[in-house]
Amino acid sequence: MILFAPSHLREILEAAEAAYPEESCGLLIGRGKRILRVSRVVASANLRTGSGNRFEVDPALRFRLMRDLEGTSDRIIGHFHSHPDHPAEPSRYDEDMAFEPELVWVITAVDRGRALHTAAHQFNATKRRFRPVSMRVAAPAKNA
Repeated sequence: MILFAPSHLREILEAAEAAYPEESCGLLIGRGKRILRVSRVVASANLRTGSGNRFEVDPALRFRLMRDLEGTSDRIIGHFHSHPDHPAEPSRYDEDMAFEPELVWVITAVDRGRALHTAAHQFNATKRRFRPVSMRVAAPAKNA
């Protein structure tokens, strides 16, 4: 399961709509093992714009975040991207690019510029396919 604060999901939806008709992308920062809690959403420039609905998170951003997170309890727990005019399901290209099965993939379907549906998935490296991950939006705990 992956837990989002309403503001985190709003950031993902706004990025998806702003990038349309290209794909948006970014990284999810958080903690947890069985239950992942998102603490921050970090949008990235899509380095693959104009390439036919593909995305690539800026590696410089990722390395900077990894350095910034050293010594903290947070880590990169996943990434997000949008599917312009396609469902919020992993594509064949997503399957081919799933090199880190521990990361959650959050995908937002965008229809004619409007974010419609967001779903979370995780790659099963043994079966070479994605499985759905339950997603919940809730206000963060007071002591979190």
